[in-house]
Amino acid sequence: MRLSRFKWLSVVAVVAALAVPAGAQTGGASPAASTGSADGQVGFQKRAQLTPQQELTEADSQISRMETAGAAVRRQLEQARAARDVVKTLCLNDKLSQVDVAVRSAKDRRGSLQLAVGRNDTELSNHEYTILTVLRQRVEQLTAEANQCIGEEAVLLGESKITWTVDPTLPDDDGTGYNPIDPGVIALPPSCVSCAR
Repeated sequence: MRLSRFKWLSVVAVVAALAVPAGAQTGGASPAASTGSADGQVGFQKRAQLTPQQELTEADSQISRMETAGAAVRRQLEQARAARDVVKTLCLNDKLSQVDVAVRSAKDRRGSLQLAVGRNDTELSNHEYTILTVLRQRVEQLTAEANQCIGEEAVLLGESKITWTVDPTLPDDDGTGYNPIDPGVIALPPSCVSCAR
């Protein structure tokens, strides 16, 4: 029994050691983890402690940036529709729908943040502001994905050409006139051997 507990403790210790982030092992977070990376991924960064009133002001700024990003995606969608680019239109329409949902949710959270600030509930206001920050980061990610939507022109590399060859040894007659069963002859099913017993 004592040996199995030791095994479990050693497994837990190994898992805990592997779960420590690389930034903590080197003494600091990597710049890409705190500011976002060039591949369109948005990282989380530690924010400075703001007062509830500052959070409310910052929330208005974040919602404004989210609406601006949504307007940019909407312009891209209108251009794709004007160019009759179905593939890009579908991609941008999906991204715009997700941005619109995030903006509506952020506006709802802003109302909840305002109520929390009015009640002097610091914990709730921090919670609502954190959710607003996550929603803003999601909109930034969706905007980056919208910029990567590929249209039909980028998919097609050139003009398509179809060629086919017919085997010259095939007969010219396709055999559709052939009917092996004469409709005047009715074939009876074979008799049942096991039924005679």
